[in-house]
Amino acid sequence: MLPQMRRTTLELGAGAALVALAGALHVLSAGPIVEFAAAAAAIALLARLVGTATEQLGGRIGSSAAGVAQSALGNLPELFIALFALHHGLTGVVQAALVGSVLANGVLVLGIAFTAGGLANGTQRFDSPRARMIATLSLLAAAILSLPTLAHAFHTSAAAHGRSLSLVGAGVLIALFFLTLPAFLSGGEEPVAHEGAWPLAATVLVLGAAGVGAAFTSDWFVAALTPATHQLHMSETFAGLVVVAIAGNAVENVVGVQLAVRDRPDFAIAVIVQSALQVALLLTPLLVFASLFFTAQLTLVFPTLLAIALLMGASVTALVVYDGESTWQEGAMLIGLYVVIAAAFWWGR
Repeated sequence: MLPQMRRTTLELGAGAALVALAGALHVLSAGPIVEFAAAAAAIALLARLVGTATEQLGGRIGSSAAGVAQSALGNLPELFIALFALHHGLTGVVQAALVGSVLANGVLVLGIAFTAGGLANGTQRFDSPRARMIATLSLLAAAILSLPTLAHAFHTSAAAHGRSLSLVGAGVLIALFFLTLPAFLSGGEEPVAHEGAWPLAATVLVLGAAGVGAAFTSDWFVAALTPATHQLHMSETFAGLVVVAIAGNAVENVVGVQLAVRDRPDFAIAVIVQSALQVALLLTPLLVFASLFFTAQLTLVFPTLLAIALLMGASVTALVVYDGESTWQEGAMLIGLYVVIAAAFWWGR
């Protein structure tokens, strides 16, 4: 286990160095693109550390509970980025980032995990009843998130009450999250103690330090976001949907794929799809309520194409996971869908 400890120590040092570098570049006003890239790299490495620590946690509490914990902790950068973006009045970026987070996890990362796991292990099978509940909840959350947009797009009588409808939808989503949480905390792989496991205190320390670092780095990331996208001739919607979403969900990008390659599909599904569900069922509605205290208020009235992309992604993902098994070809299909959705938002107005 010595090489693993050495690697973790190097990652801790590199994470601290990247956070310090991002902070220094921000203070020195080194340029938006450089600041943006440094902050994104720091967030990604901090997310990697959170993933490593939470995988250690999985050996103590089991894959199901660890998947919920890792998804919640992995979404901390997303929460910080959204709060700082709302503070800067970037409501459109926040909406795109929230939808992008669901799509990045539920479509792109799941597709990469299925592809890598399928190529390494062949057809992989996971707990089918749990997969069916995840698929149903994903579709339900996508439908609730999309209804205010569709009401506005079709000029219904509810169109004039987008904020009220958003608050109703947000309240229902939070209720569903807590009602279904016990089902996700039960079952899954049992805790397995292994030689070389971290002490619990070290695990908590790494998680806490990475969370604090992510909070500071997210502020610098958002500050450089708008000028960087202008210099790169990138639409703000694309920046939120793809760049912010992928940077804020780097935990699942790394850990979920690793778990699939190691032939632990139940844990991989728990980590990847739980993150998308937590964004849809908890993070998004909490931000809707939190925005009541900001000048820029967040509603669920998204740009119409964002809502349609969300529904499409949830529908295709449900079809793929509903049978309780995955292949690399299904993973390639999910990746292809994500690429086309992302391309549709590249161009600004």
